[in-house]
Order: sequence, then C-alpha cells, then structure tokens
Amino acid sequence: MLSTEQGVARKSAGSLRVSLQVLPATKGPGLRLLVTWLVVCALALALPQQGRAADGGAGVERPVDPWEGMNRGVYRFNDWTDRYLLKPVAKTYVNVVPGLIRRGIGNIFDNLGTPAVALNQLLQGKGRTALSDTGRFVVNTTLGVGGIFDVASGAGLPAHQEDFGQTFGVWGAGSGAYVVIPFLGSSSVRDGVGQVFNLFTNPVGYLSLPRERYPVAALSVIDLRADLLSVESLVVGDEYLFLRDAYLQRREFLVNDGVVEDDPFAADEFDDEDYEDDEY
Repeated sequence: MLSTEQGVARKSAGSLRVSLQVLPATKGPGLRLLVTWLVVCALALALPQQGRAADGGAGVERPVDPWEGMNRGVYRFNDWTDRYLLKPVAKTYVNVVPGLIRRGIGNIFDNLGTPAVALNQLLQGKGRTALSDTGRFVVNTTLGVGGIFDVASGAGLPAHQEDFGQTFGVWGAGSGAYVVIPFLGSSSVRDGVGQVFNLFTNPVGYLSLPRERYPVAALSVIDLRADLLSVESLVVGDEYLFLRDAYLQRREFLVNDGVVEDDPFAADEFDDEDYEDDEY
C-alpha cells in the first residue's frame, strides 16, 4: 500500500508522464506546443530568481506558491474531473478486473519506465545504480514475461524512482514555483520541464498508430488512479494545501536521495517502549 506522499507524488508525476507520452509522434502544431511549453517554463524558472535578487539577494526566501489563486482554480477543475470521470472508471476497473491481473498490468507499465530511470541515474552520476536498474529491466522483460512479473526485486534488484525533474534538481536547478496543471495535477516549473523530457524516454509514446497509443495511455492512467483509491481517505484538512505540501516534500526527498534538511523530527528520540502501555 502506498503512503500518502508516495501516492500523491506517483499520481502527479505518473499522470504527467502518461498524458504527455502521446506527443512524440505528433508533428506541426504538437511540436510548436512543445517548444512553447519549454520556453514558458524556462522564463518561469528565471523570473523568481530575478525577484529574489531585487528583494535583497539570497537571504530573502521567495514564496513556494506565488500562483496559489490560479492553482486553486485549476485544482477545483481537476478535482471535479477526477470525481465525476476518472474515479468512477477506476472503481469499475478495480471491481471488474481481478487483482492479480491489475498487478501484472501495473508491473508492465513500471517496467516500461525502468530504462528512463536508469538513464537518469547515469546522468546523475550513479553508475552502479544505473547498472542495477538496467539489469532489473532485462530480468523483468525476459524472466518476468515482458514485465508482467516482478522477478528482479526477488533477485536483489530493487526498483528506484528517478526522472528528469530530479536530475535537474541534482544538477542544481531550483524547483521554481509550485503549479497545478489542468488534468495533470501537482508539479513545479522544474518538474514540468523535466516531464517534457521524460516523454521522449517512454516507449508507449512511440507506438505509431493512435489506435494503439491512446488506449495504452488511457489504461496506464486508470491503473495509476486505481492504485490511489486506498490512500485518498488519508487526505485531511485543506486538500489543496495537503497535496501541495506532500508533493513538494516528496520531490525534495527524492532529489536529495532521502536526505532531508531541517527535519523537525530529526532530533527526537522515540522508544517503542514508551507506547507499549498506551491504551486506545
């Protein structure tokens, strides 16, 4: 079962990946849209830095969500779309398709994303882990029958999560402003740019025929949403703030490989014995 932050991060990054993966086969307007998106994101990355310097240099902390008003509007739209369209389909998928088959489908999509993970590991200078992920892909593709079965985990080749947004973070790029993208959900300027690069490393996007590409992409989205049905009840309070903070914290955790600065609980010492006699 996914933790809330893992679920939020997977939903946001996964939906971006799946929804954009249909673009590599597009030409003309699709290519112009891609170039426009890259230019807009590059400008958005630069503008916050200019504002920071104008306010007195590196000592001034810029807001993480300067576009909150717009983001909340997009979030309400996405929430409505999810509630009345995607979620009912995901529930039907869970009720109709046996769990064993759903797990196999999820494994296939995870396996298809492994080469991109290995590439990003290599770009981040993690040669040993890149080799491990490459081996994982080979083992699951062959012994795991095209990725249906996760044989590699049992063979000591665990799964990792890397993408171009994380790679840019490792290279020193700041996350930029938080942004909620229509239909796609939580992201940041840096991660949005990263997802544009991610789409070129996803083999689903290179299916030549739309009648093959779109159904596969749709199945991936539905499978991803079905995984999150079990964790969505954990969201409490202001849903927008909860999901925003969970996403940003998870992304920071991934970029830093689990090393989190300013952990408010790092100095706390907990002993299980302190709770043994607690009554609930």
